[in-house]
Amino acid sequence: MSSTIKSVALSTGLTLPYVERGEASGVPVILLHGYADSWRFFDLLLPHLPEFVHAFAFSQRGHGDADRPPHGYRQEDFAADVAAFMDAVGLEAAVIAGQSSGGYTAQRFAVDHPERILGLVLIGTPRDFRDKPASLKRTLSELTDPVDPRFVRNFAESTITRPVPPVYLDMLITECCKVPARVWKATFEGLVEAEVPTEGGTITAPTLILWGDQDQFCSRSEQEAMAETIAAAELVTYHGTGHAVACEQPERTAADLAAFARRVQGIKPGATFEPSA
Repeated sequence: MSSTIKSVALSTGLTLPYVERGEASGVPVILLHGYADSWRFFDLLLPHLPEFVHAFAFSQRGHGDADRPPHGYRQEDFAADVAAFMDAVGLEAAVIAGQSSGGYTAQRFAVDHPERILGLVLIGTPRDFRDKPASLKRTLSELTDPVDPRFVRNFAESTITRPVPPVYLDMLITECCKVPARVWKATFEGLVEAEVPTEGGTITAPTLILWGDQDQFCSRSEQEAMAETIAAAELVTYHGTGHAVACEQPERTAADLAAFARRVQGIKPGATFEPSA
């Protein structure tokens, strides 16, 4: 997909690249990529979104071509950037959709800014990062610049079960290689050390949870626990799909995301919402 890349200066002091598509009067949806990715993770998803979805995808601090501050990689920092991004592009409230750790940031945002969230979409998202593989932490401790593309390829391929276009996978690896070793480490530390959003606060926003049953990173029990904790949550299982749901099944993800955006359109943040049957 050919997208016009824009940039925006945030009140948090950063400049981030982003893309925007859909009708300006449509339902605003912010797409948050996962750990070490960039906005381009959504290259396969964006073309399938209908025009009534006013989508924004930006590269988060330290990632892709975004500014790389020397510090500030806690979940609170990433969530603050979401609020600042919304301010900068003129959004009072939006659907926040996050893939993997992007969904963790989305949960943090939903706890901190309930008045600004129309709905929450968690795509291959952990409930708790504290129990994630210690082996990755050991590997990251030895990571140096320039980051080895072989490490990045192994990391990316470990998250994908269904085939994706080789050119897309190569692009993901190129984007991940832009992330300095210090950001790989600091972001992972921020995830592991963060308070679990659903334990430290209450998420009241309508929530759609999309999970692949071949996900080696997030278990079914974890997803079910998250769905039970969030009162207005619906869990949808993608069979034969791994962790990287949004790129493994972009057309279906876009359809589910669009249908959810249509359902929450016009609902006042904080209002009662009934998940679909």
